[in-house]
Order: sequence, then structure tokens, then C-alpha cells
Amino acid sequence: MTAATRNDVPVALEGDGVELRTMPIGGGLSVGWITLPQGTDMGPALKGLPDDACQCPHWGYLLKGRIRMRTAAGEEEYEAGQAYYWKPGHVPVALEDSELVEFSPSEDFQQVIDHVVAQGGG
Repeated sequence: MTAATRNDVPVALEGDGVELRTMPIGGGLSVGWITLPQGTDMGPALKGLPDDACQCPHWGYLLKGRIRMRTAAGEEEYEAGQAYYWKPGHVPVALEDSELVEFSPSEDFQQVIDHVVAQGGG
């Protein structure tokens, strides 16, 4: 069994107030601790991926803030206190300073992180 607190998890991406800490947690999943300042739109960093959107599914919990998720089917808003599932094909926009913890397939998530870093987003 594996457990980790936020400070145990190494930073994978950071810049402009955005911080992503991630590490494998077991079962083919990685845990991610994410901080997104108000106004963060991940759209530009995701350009070039299929549909210019994150193609990794995420299961998580919004600890703080509000997020608008853009998808091909429209937009949905999530707020602190909600657990969520985001299927592939989403673009997050932070409507408020936001903090989340989520679980994602390690391989899929690493591909997205590598793309964002290559775009200059980390």
C-alpha cells in the first residue's frame, strides 16, 4: 500500500502560480495535487493534443475554488466540496483560486504533462 501527503509528492510542473505535483500511487494510477490560480486557462497549453484538450481521465476532489470545464459537449462548473470524474476531452479554466487532488492513469497523465511542458507551460 502507498500513501502520500502533498509535500511528499514531487513537483512535475510549475509556473505562473500553477503547480502540479504527481507521483505513482499504485494500481497504474498517479495522485496529483494541483493548484490553479484564478484566471488560469489550460487551453493554450493543451493545444496540439487531440481536440486541443486533455485526453487523460481524472477522478478527484475539488478542495478549494471553482473550475469551468470546457468539453465538446459544452461547459460544466465544479466547486469546492465536489468529487468529480473528468473524461478525456476536457479543458479546465479556474474561475477562482483552486486546489484539487486527483487520480489519473499514470501513463496517460505523463503524456499530457510532457506535452504541456513542451508547450512552455511548465
